[in-house]
Amino acid sequence: MHLQESGEMYLETIFVLSKKIGHVRSLDVAEYMGFSKPSVSRAVSLLKNGEFLTVDREGFLSLTPTGLEIAQKIYERHTLLTEYLMSLGVDPDTASRDACKMEHHISETTFEAIKRHVTK
Repeated sequence: MHLQESGEMYLETIFVLSKKIGHVRSLDVAEYMGFSKPSVSRAVSLLKNGEFLTVDREGFLSLTPTGLEIAQKIYERHTLLTEYLMSLGVDPDTASRDACKMEHHISETTFEAIKRHVTK
């Protein structure tokens, strides 16, 4: 199953929230992203069917190995691109918003080149 940008955003959000609060439920995702509960419920269902996450009996969300790999990749892109843009003089809020847009569309080749440049 090919994952759309919105699916990547949900996985990244679940990853970030799990680092912050531990156990994550759909309501936590809805509040964090500012989305309605029905929208998050639909997305969770799609991600579950795509085997990117699981939902236990108590409603807690867990990333599968595939979901975790994607979430970590997107999160790394977001954090590195944000840092890079800030190093160019972009204010933190703008840098984070722009990184969020870029992280889903930048090629692996370009991202790796930026990563090499930033880590020098």
